Amino acid sequence: DKQSKLIESVLMRIPLPVFYLAEDSVGRIIVVDGLQRLSTFQRFVNDKLKLKLPTQEELNGKRFSELSPKLQNRIEDCNLILYIIDAKVPERARLDIFERVNGGVPLTRQQMRNCLYMGSATRFLKEEADNDLFRKVTGKSLAVDTMRDREFVNRFCAFKLLPLSEYKGDMDDFLALGLKRMNSMSQSDLTRLSNEFRRGLVNNYVVFRQHAFRKHTEGQDGRSTINASLWDVMSTGLSNYPESLVEARSAQLVKAFSPLMKNEDFIRAITYGPNGPQRVRERFQMAEKVFKEVFDA
Repeated sequence: DKQSKLIESVLMRIPLPVFYLAEDSVGRIIVVDGLQRLSTFQRFVNDKLKLKLPTQEELNGKRFSELSPKLQNRIEDCNLILYIIDAKVPERARLDIFERVNGGVPLTRQQMRNCLYMGSATRFLKEEADNDLFRKVTGKSLAVDTMRDREFVNRFCAFKLLPLSEYKGDMDDFLALGLKRMNSMSQSDLTRLSNEFRRGLVNNYVVFRQHAFRKHTEGQDGRSTINASLWDVMSTGLSNYPESLVEARSAQLVKAFSPLMKNEDFIRAITYGPNGPQRVRERFQMAEKVFKEVFDA
């Protein structure tokens, strides 16, 4: 019904709302707002849409090819006003614009990134989030419909690929940098990254089981929610060590990690204002110290 009403508006020469597009770093144009309208035009001019306008006898049930030449011209000559967001606009501003102008269902930041950085990177996130191993280790507790699961994969990739010094306190910008890097990587490098990601998942599950990436104390029965900041340090940290070594020293790691869960500085770094640069550096440094004590001894 809505698609038919849109076509009717064009035939009645009613001006259409503005379309918002965004240019990426390689010059591709991505639709920010107006995708459904553009899809409707595409379907109609290709005779894949039959108008449903019961009050318009001369239009009801008609396809594009069945319209008079005059009405076909009105469709083909319809003026579209396009606003293009420049590729040089800062990441946070691009996401803010996307969020403000998108007329459909409100999108999460990760869903926006999925649109703006579509390519090998976004395919990677989808494949890893859909993997049974990821679902098992995370307990299927990360929402799929909002792409929260893909956001966690995105976080691993960004912190794994980029120097910690590149993190300036804007997580949106950092995750976007990670996707940009991934889109420029070869398939063999992405395969290596996938292997490292899965190694990190396996190692965390071997050591912590249902408490992997969750705040917990030794002997705790109930499972808390996944902590994104703990995920960052543990998923990347344990991806650096062979599975056989981690399994052999799992008891030592549990013993060494337990004090961290009682350390006020570490808890603060993964809980309060965790995206601040200092908090991020603190938690990575403290976790790295534990890893070295256990595995480099």
